[in-house]
Amino acid sequence: MSDRLDRAAWRPAHRRIAGALGIGWGLDAFEVQIIGSVIPAIAATFALTKGQQIAVFVVWFVGLGIGAALFGYLADRIGRRRLFVATLLLYSVSALATAASPSYGLFMVFRFLTALGVGGEYSAVASAISEFMPARGRGRTNALVMNFWSLGGIAAGLVGILFVSTLLGTSGWRVALLFGALSAAYGLYVRRLVPESPRWLASQGRLEEANAVIEQVTGIARDRAEYLPAELNTSMRSQLAELWGEHRSRLLFGMILDFSEASAYYGLFTFVSVFVLTKGVVDVPAGTVPYYYVVANVGALAGGLLVSWALDRVGRRPTVLFGYTAASASSILVAAAAVSGSPGLTLAAFTVAVFFATTAWVSAYPTFTELFPTHLRATGVGASVAVGRIGAILGAVVLAQVASSFGLFSAFATLAGLWAIGAVAAGVWWLRGFEARGMSLEAITSHLAQS
Repeated sequence: MSDRLDRAAWRPAHRRIAGALGIGWGLDAFEVQIIGSVIPAIAATFALTKGQQIAVFVVWFVGLGIGAALFGYLADRIGRRRLFVATLLLYSVSALATAASPSYGLFMVFRFLTALGVGGEYSAVASAISEFMPARGRGRTNALVMNFWSLGGIAAGLVGILFVSTLLGTSGWRVALLFGALSAAYGLYVRRLVPESPRWLASQGRLEEANAVIEQVTGIARDRAEYLPAELNTSMRSQLAELWGEHRSRLLFGMILDFSEASAYYGLFTFVSVFVLTKGVVDVPAGTVPYYYVVANVGALAGGLLVSWALDRVGRRPTVLFGYTAASASSILVAAAAVSGSPGLTLAAFTVAVFFATTAWVSAYPTFTELFPTHLRATGVGASVAVGRIGAILGAVVLAQVASSFGLFSAFATLAGLWAIGAVAAGVWWLRGFEARGMSLEAITSHLAQS
């Protein structure tokens, strides 16, 4: 059954699915990054200390981690498609409530609920895009969908500029958050274009439904549905136990890559917005901060496009190793620029760092997502993302503490070390793993089961 998915020519159905998933991913990115663009305005509204500003990011990462683990398991139990709709609905309603929050406490509660919905998107989108696309272009398409993250970040910066810097001043952050909730309604409409994953349907023994979806997507008919569904577990504990018992090296690889990128990537954005672009360091007005996000995300888009070319041309192993190594080195550039106090140099260094940071994380998701068998894929991705969000919390807190105790340069050296964790894991995978470029998901699973 899966051979038709892997040998199919690229068709409009593939484009619709990739576009629909990408728009949802871009909405997630908007919600993640809009806070960084408007945090100075939120701080002014609620009279927040720096510690309270950091707490805004921490509660977000906690929600992301819980949402990724919980909804990742549910995506393997009840299907990818239902989770797309459920998580976007949760995100939309919670984002509306966040925009209307009358106090800092309620703002934090609704921000946490929004994060639960966005966290669910991580595992569902990454799993689904891998399961629909032909093997020869799976890495490229997966990376292109991930690039919608940069588009969402650019949109967040532009919305921040429009409502905070130009029209409404510090009160404009409420309208900026409302924009994300309204755009999610469009995402719900677009998600109607995404059928249920045929590989997931087959893993549940629903062969005729899987066959129908495959014919719809590929245009290749088959008289009889043929697939041997995997033995299914029924609880989150048993799913995780199977992952740990039978796929431990792959699970650890995904966890380490996600821990590294989340702690360093979110650490970079959080640290720059709260500790660098501030009075006494790189002195820029609050209304100028969104411009930094827009320019940096243009760099992110370029980095992601580079990866989308490299994954299927160069291969997974060298692309991941290069991305994490370069991201580590570029962190020192931001340190030098921040210490100089120059807004222009800081913008340039920040953009370069985000470029390489994006090459790292965009290369990671397609690489470790395809290593899990279908009936465990979303759970494996969700577990990896959950560990990553723990890294994001540690990254934000540790960087703030290091900066307070030892200075900016030491904080950025710590940031480089966080990226280096992923580079070491990528180096080990280069030596002991294998190259999955161009292989079907079933062939990857079979190869790993025999090794």
